[in-house]
Amino acid sequence: MAAALALAVAGCGGDDGGEKTGKAPASEKSGGSSGDGKQEDTAAGEQTDPNAKLAVLKGADSMEYTVTSAVRDSGGFVTITGQMKNTGSDTFRSVSRWRGNEKEILLGSGDAVSGGTLVDAQGKKRYYVLRDTEGRCLCSTGISKVEAGKSVPVFMQFPAPPEGTDQVNLSIPTFDSVAVKISG
Repeated sequence: MAAALALAVAGCGGDDGGEKTGKAPASEKSGGSSGDGKQEDTAAGEQTDPNAKLAVLKGADSMEYTVTSAVRDSGGFVTITGQMKNTGSDTFRSVSRWRGNEKEILLGSGDAVSGGTLVDAQGKKRYYVLRDTEGRCLCSTGISKVEAGKSVPVFMQFPAPPEGTDQVNLSIPTFDSVAVKISG
């Protein structure tokens, strides 16, 4: 697995709008949802401090994504973690709108937060959620719904912008963009 990680990481990086693939997130776990909106055993669930708030993205249908960490690791990745909360009075069932439109998403990620992007305005680059060699996103998957008033942990992993770039804009389909400071 370490050899596969090294090969996949070598192919990752910033781009000018093309698709990216990658392998092995900072955490080896990337579980799903139990269908009731509760996330099972994900990297975000292990790392998210629900009281921390780096930024809040406001989305359609009373959804909010609170970013609780944005960490650059030594492997050349940035992992964004947080809580996706339904602030409305009805169950949210349109998770598929959070996907991107790359071909791999339709094949491997299913209901996932795979449409997220980071934009480095200074470097004029956009970074897409990483994919493993089978086209699955390195992000929270299997979230079928979010019950009214409930939250689920959500993570997304991206190629890291160059050292020295510590602020990016995070976007998720159907949400406003917001500036996020990267630590690490």
